Amino acid sequence: MSKPNIPLHIIDLQIMWDRLLAIVEEQAQTIIRTAFSSAVREAGDLSAGVFDTSGRMLAQAVTGTPGHVNAMAQSVQHFIERFPLDSMCDGDVYITNDPWLATGHLHDFTVVTPCFFKGNPVALCAATCHVVDIGGRGFGADAREVFEEGICIPISRLVHAGELNDTLMAIIRANVREPLLVEGDLHSLVACNQRGTQRLGEMLREFQLESLSVLADRIITRSRKAMQEAIAALPRGEFSHRIRIDGYEQPLTLAAVMHIHADHISVDLSGSSPASSYGINVPLPYTTAYVCYGIRCLVGAGIPNNAGSLGTIEVSAPAGCLLNAVRPAPVSARGSIGHLLPDLLFGCLHQVIPDKVPAESASCIWGPMLYGGTDSSSFSLVNAHAGGMGASPGLDGLSATGFPSGVRCTPVEVTEAVSPIIIWRKELLADSGGAGKFRGGHGQVMEYGHVNNKAFTLSAMFERVQNPAVGRLHGHAGKAGKLYTSNGTTLRAKGQQSIPAGERLILEMPGGGGVGNPLERDSIAVLDEIADELISPESARTVYGVTPDN
Repeated sequence: MSKPNIPLHIIDLQIMWDRLLAIVEEQAQTIIRTAFSSAVREAGDLSAGVFDTSGRMLAQAVTGTPGHVNAMAQSVQHFIERFPLDSMCDGDVYITNDPWLATGHLHDFTVVTPCFFKGNPVALCAATCHVVDIGGRGFGADAREVFEEGICIPISRLVHAGELNDTLMAIIRANVREPLLVEGDLHSLVACNQRGTQRLGEMLREFQLESLSVLADRIITRSRKAMQEAIAALPRGEFSHRIRIDGYEQPLTLAAVMHIHADHISVDLSGSSPASSYGINVPLPYTTAYVCYGIRCLVGAGIPNNAGSLGTIEVSAPAGCLLNAVRPAPVSARGSIGHLLPDLLFGCLHQVIPDKVPAESASCIWGPMLYGGTDSSSFSLVNAHAGGMGASPGLDGLSATGFPSGVRCTPVEVTEAVSPIIIWRKELLADSGGAGKFRGGHGQVMEYGHVNNKAFTLSAMFERVQNPAVGRLHGHAGKAGKLYTSNGTTLRAKGQQSIPAGERLILEMPGGGGVGNPLERDSIAVLDEIADELISPESARTVYGVTPDN
């Protein structure tokens, strides 16, 4: 049998593409192996990518969060504008945490490193991670201006020709509560990009290339074309949806009008609420990141996520609204709102492809920021946890799973090893997943206390307490979240609050929505979940119509 007539260069390009994917994943794993803070090392709150010399993202690591990746995809061009390529030299490293030039709040540092080959810049490696502290009021939603939320580093040289900017590092150390952890994470980001530039140089030598330009153009062109074809297969038209969310001082609205054109999708967020006076506002780069992710989950999901595919989605929102906050609006807890955007876009897409769209999820990370002490025993703890995912048409939702963030739940053992916090209980919350033919994922209940029964402070940034995840196709809503102390005092879903000495903090995380009529659920599945204590016998009878065996 004769071999198909495939030009060799196509095979070479595919091999090089696979190599790029391996490089960016190695970048991400370098951060995880070397990071100092548990939010990065254990939860994976990071991103890594390779960009061409014009700032177009070519490849991203699978490890990491969509908010970091898709916002970083927009930010590298800002670095090039500030420091043009001809001003860069081998061994340079650039850094910022500006919310409007990077990933939406001050707690995320983005680091960009040019890759030189034979004396010429051929690519840029970029990485982002969430640091445990950035000064100011601390991680939370209480600030009224971004100036209160911590130190902002404009796009600056962190390393010049291999020499660390000691002055900049000293300024950062002097402004944060955990200087060792923050400095360690910044060195981790530098190491990540160093590994990427090293591997890119090896790849160019192996394939006897002088630059990545041919490969970059091929990747961007093919990805854009594939995404345009996926969009062309959808019905054209205008589709709108809005959801009610908890907000801070009052409930708020997220609204989207999606226009499906012949070769691109545009999303207008004009109907959304005005910016809040508290720190839950979302800068446009972060909004764009999660709008794109929500669409990409269902349209062209198998197409590489890069500048080509992302370029087929346009996002607009009026300046000064909740989803396009302008400086100096407070933005620290922007994730509590931004993580709800895929659910908003799913509501639009449900009108287009109803047999593919999942129900709403818990969405917002339930990661309490805990503080305590004023002496040598003081601590600052970020730990990530999650409620349930919405069910899909054909599948139950995953329980205690961070969607859309992709952040993993922090292991109990890690939390207890790095802080005086002890976790007395961590278990799935029965009946929290929305009922349906396909059940929503369950939330979880966790109980926190101080190992010495001392008081500590909670900084809450939670959603789905007043407005639970909605089901689809007659599926039920998931259970709403709840937070309270062991003496029964109900706590607010957002803001700093004290947990008195001897008391414990209890979090009941929300469940995902169900899909389909609960009476159509497989009775064997219901009985199995009764045995696992995930569905109560009462719910089995009244909601699913199943009488449990005694």
